[in-house]
Amino acid sequence: MSTDYVIIVAGGKGLRMGGDIPKQFLPIGGRPVLMRTIERFREYSASLQIILVLPEAQQAYWQELCKEYDFKVDYLLANGGQTRFHSVQNGLALIPDDAEGVVGVHDGVRPFVNTNVIRLCYDTARATGAAVPVTTVVETLRLVENAHGSSHTVPRSEYRLVQTPQTFDIQLLKAANRQPYSDMFTDDASVVESYGHDITLVDGNRENIKLTTPYDLRIAEALI
Repeated sequence: MSTDYVIIVAGGKGLRMGGDIPKQFLPIGGRPVLMRTIERFREYSASLQIILVLPEAQQAYWQELCKEYDFKVDYLLANGGQTRFHSVQNGLALIPDDAEGVVGVHDGVRPFVNTNVIRLCYDTARATGAAVPVTTVVETLRLVENAHGSSHTVPRSEYRLVQTPQTFDIQLLKAANRQPYSDMFTDDASVVESYGHDITLVDGNRENIKLTTPYDLRIAEALI
């Protein structure tokens, strides 16, 4: 029998937010970002196995927040790694080696992913092995060709903005993450692509922003 998982990676230090509290713990609409993210996946499925990846230094503070907000969603906890790649490896280690099903990897600071998008990602990965949500580019793009700043416009119709959850057959992602680390691994799709598997793109939702700057928090409050 197959079981689906999601690995929620929340290792940010929040430096671009300009404060001492990591961005995944900042409140939006009176509730920490990370809690809202986890709750969105529980809303999608009551049986989904949730794995939260947090740096060890942040885990005690997270537990305090869980008590303060009476947060009782079940999850497994893994330690954050040196890079996102290593953090996902630590999360994957909590999934049995013989597990069958789909595993998603999601940014802890993307609390506005639509449950229909989550469902589409999991269903597509079940059929193709690897699915990633994307949105179209609405602004004009220019390619900077050299250090002197010479540039030219590129056709935006040929580009997509990548979101999460990025979803994969469990055995595929486990195998791909046994590769040696590379600086080219900017997300999980790049890891799986390096392993030789094609990525299927699905429609994401534009509200599924990654909260990185104080401006993003203002947008998040408006979305709430």
